Amino acid sequence: MTDMGTLLTGLGVGESPRWHEGRLWFSNWGAREIVAVDLDGNTEVVAPGPKVAGYCIDWLPDGRLLVTGEQELLRREADGRLVTHVDLSTLPFGPNEIVVDRRGYIYVNCIGFAFGQEDFRPGAIGLVTPDGTVRTVAEDIHFPNGMVITPDNSTLIVAESWTRRLTAFDIDGDGGLSNRRTWADIEGDGICLDAEGAVWTQTLQEDRSACLRVREGGEVVDRIDLDLPCFAATLGGPDGRTLFMMVAEFPGVDKLDEMFASRTGQVRTARAPAPAAGPR
Repeated sequence: MTDMGTLLTGLGVGESPRWHEGRLWFSNWGAREIVAVDLDGNTEVVAPGPKVAGYCIDWLPDGRLLVTGEQELLRREADGRLVTHVDLSTLPFGPNEIVVDRRGYIYVNCIGFAFGQEDFRPGAIGLVTPDGTVRTVAEDIHFPNGMVITPDNSTLIVAESWTRRLTAFDIDGDGGLSNRRTWADIEGDGICLDAEGAVWTQTLQEDRSACLRVREGGEVVDRIDLDLPCFAATLGGPDGRTLFMMVAEFPGVDKLDEMFASRTGQVRTARAPAPAAGPR
């Protein structure tokens, strides 16, 4: 990999990065901000974060921003206000990552327990259809994190962080998920998909953090070693071949406040061998 760089520093923890309309958008956990930054490092706080951590973003097909709240999905209005898009209280506890397919089906995963406060319980993936119907479409997900959908809307891949695997589902005509299978036995947090069908994911092995490019089945075809843990990655830039990596120090689950306050979060960049899987 070449052309490694640092785009931004001084963050809490950057999560849920997305390339959208010529800028990188992300959730700045700890600062309670949703931030957009261009390739020159110019930043804009585009919306408040609804909570200290655990909020993630994506867009409806009509361009409106969606954000996960405590037990609801929020929508950003033209005047910048966050309003309730749909109530998620019928889903398991803890909305986390979201991904929207090209038809407007919204997938929301829920971790299933209060992280850092309760014992582990499996989570789930919920579906919000365009008419506002909410239902659970997959259960027994072990700490669901990043999700991606293939450009043809046929497959959803989710990172199950606590079992160190990427899990795939077929997407049915009504938005349901079926044919659950292991896509790769590898760690993952915030993942992204490239045009060759490979997933960029993250790992901590032997106290070294890395961002890995993985093919279905688990073959690692590219590796970027990092000096800080990587929490998420996405592809973007004018040609879709800039890999944005959200890194920060991680002192432990019991020291999240310390992690947010230390502002060690950064956005690192590298050139990727293949562009993003689809336009954003």
